[in-house]
Amino acid sequence: MIEQEARIPSVEIEENTDIVENAIEVRNLVIGYKSVQAYSIKKSLLKLKKVQVDEFIAVNDVSFDVKKGEILGIIGKNGSGKSTMLKALAGIFSPDSGTIDLKGHTVSLLSIGVGFEKQVTGRENILLSGMLLGFSEEEVRAKMPEIIKFAGLGKFIDMPVKTYSSGMYSKLAFSITAILETEIMLIDEVLSVGDEKFKRKSYSKMKELISNKDRTVVIVSHSISTLRDLCDKVMWMHEGKIRRIGEKNSVLDEYKEFMS
Repeated sequence: MIEQEARIPSVEIEENTDIVENAIEVRNLVIGYKSVQAYSIKKSLLKLKKVQVDEFIAVNDVSFDVKKGEILGIIGKNGSGKSTMLKALAGIFSPDSGTIDLKGHTVSLLSIGVGFEKQVTGRENILLSGMLLGFSEEEVRAKMPEIIKFAGLGKFIDMPVKTYSSGMYSKLAFSITAILETEIMLIDEVLSVGDEKFKRKSYSKMKELISNKDRTVVIVSHSISTLRDLCDKVMWMHEGKIRRIGEKNSVLDEYKEFMS
């Protein structure tokens, strides 16, 4: 009798192609501000006492991840730590403790009042800003006509930025970030600034940019409708901590109820 070899049924192992790497990893982040009361300074000078220094913890032991290609919205009332968090991701603020890992990606911060040298022209600021973002002078100059056209500042492009209105400032800032296209975009309330025509144009451009699944975006906004329209998930910050993070609609609904 010939003994037949037992056959083991083959098992097909399906590769999980849905695993997406993180573009941003934040762990136990703490950022505080020190403030000195004017009264305390005067009192200390008169009575030779030590100046009283108060510390405010803007971001308090915060940890979260943002996956590559994800759009994260951050919402919260004034003073909740939203903009501080964004500026820390941009490298403007250094953590008191904790870590931020951007996985080597290029990053740009789009925020009113940040990043321009106000004594020089808009044209010169395009070059300076682009090179600070890590682009070469040749790369920035190649994109400059497109940036200038999108900003639509006319003759003001060759005037010092200190002469700009907040709307003009935001137009130039948005245009630089939108046209140069870094891998991580950080946006702080800029979509709500400027004339109606530019608002519509910038909103349309932002939707185009974030449709690229290789680009990661973090948007800070008070606008529930903006975050609901643009984001994949939302993080609600409250008094320096994450109150909730997750699916955008459920987080935004809970935040809306809390604020009503």
